[in-house]
Amino acid sequence: MQREPHVVVVGGGVSGLTAAYRLTRSGARVTVLESAPRTGGKLDASDVAGVPVDSGAESVLARRPEALDLIRELGLGDRLVHPARVPAAIYSRGRLRAFPAGHVMGVPGGLRALARSGVVSPAGTLRAALDLVRPRTPVRGDVPVGAYVGARLGREVVDRLVEPMLGGVYAGRADRLSLDSTLPQIAAVAGADRSLIRAVRAITARAAGTPGGPVFATLDGGLATLADALVERSGAAVATSTTVRGLAPEGAGWRLTTGSAAGGRTGRTHDADAVVLACPAPAAGRLLRPFAPAAAEELAGIAYASMAIVTLAYPASAFARPPAGSGFLVPAREGRAIKAATFSSVKWPWLAERLAARPGPETVVIRCSIGRVGEEAVLQRPDDDLAALAVADLADICGISGPPADIRVTRWGGGLPQYDAGHAARVGRARAALAGHPALALCGAAYDGVGIPACIAGATGAAERIAAALPVPAAGAARTGTHHARRSEQAPSDTQGESA
Repeated sequence: MQREPHVVVVGGGVSGLTAAYRLTRSGARVTVLESAPRTGGKLDASDVAGVPVDSGAESVLARRPEALDLIRELGLGDRLVHPARVPAAIYSRGRLRAFPAGHVMGVPGGLRALARSGVVSPAGTLRAALDLVRPRTPVRGDVPVGAYVGARLGREVVDRLVEPMLGGVYAGRADRLSLDSTLPQIAAVAGADRSLIRAVRAITARAAGTPGGPVFATLDGGLATLADALVERSGAAVATSTTVRGLAPEGAGWRLTTGSAAGGRTGRTHDADAVVLACPAPAAGRLLRPFAPAAAEELAGIAYASMAIVTLAYPASAFARPPAGSGFLVPAREGRAIKAATFSSVKWPWLAERLAARPGPETVVIRCSIGRVGEEAVLQRPDDDLAALAVADLADICGISGPPADIRVTRWGGGLPQYDAGHAARVGRARAALAGHPALALCGAAYDGVGIPACIAGATGAAERIAAALPVPAAGAARTGTHHARRSEQAPSDTQGESA
């Protein structure tokens, strides 16, 4: 009787857990090795003011099907919820302002709406108007967002509208981020129409003719519960606090070495028929370097940004006026510590209901994001200092008085890959360099998109590649595994979690 093929997944974030779930369904035995003390990666939650609040990703894009399909497949469809229909704002030129109507990721589709919003100065609006009369801007290959949008609409539109939108997703800089990878709708029309404003107007007009519906969704109880469901349903063996130190071809398969190399100890080994690397690009590159140096070199070129989430619970009485929107973004040129704030208990009705069910005064929960690429110095401050910066900015911007009733600071060191210009080509070269290893696949936020649906799609593709390379019975009928008990190998405390 032929043995069951064994696949090792390195990284227990949403990408790794999804790949494990898909592979067990295809008939493989799967082991997930995660260096952090827990699975889930950027899906995590803990109590704030006595209720669970996500400390990482809080929602999925509802207009991509992958996340919602997986949630329903896991039997969680009845817990899907959507945000309240309240607007977001942007803090620009000294106060909160509405986004200009008809924009695409901050790129405006009309001068009247741009001027009415007040987000940019009158001079900035006049500079943007030159887009209607300037010659076409040629675009040769992938270029930074700031270079193209700035050439068409001016620097102020980039700094006050486009970069805050991109900063909320990537914690990156418009002068580095790829137009092709981060603004594909804009890249598709760049240079084709002489005017970028007219091109954006056409994009929004087409979107207006398609079926609507909520843009985002999450799970009642927090998005972090998706990771728990993946672990429970996958049937994979999960080892946390287990750092993979080495990966090498071994016969027709692979050998992985885990544990500390200190003192000459190499730890234990794991033999596998196939491997999925669902860890951050630098960790994947280190594992690939001995036998695939070209792929490792490409992955080493993917930079990461760090950030922190400061979650605050305030009594409703601290607000001069109840918050009316879902939150706001803050351009870097405003000189504030926070780059975004979400009024979580306004945005998510399920959270407001749980807060209301508690005894005590009415409470408002706010999540503040701190840190962009290049702003590592502020993140070196202690937790108390980060919380104080967030409190001071909220007091000044929103008029909140008095101290918060509860504070949580969550740090995401190296948490967001940077999709710099040329990113897609870099990923393509890395994968091409691994073409001779069909039983090895890459997936995670560093490759095909940082959003949860994109990570799920990339993990599903990796699982399909691996299943096709495995011997029978992995290509046969799905198996229904039971969840193996988690075990733990102690790893050095200074290692980062291998999650994507």
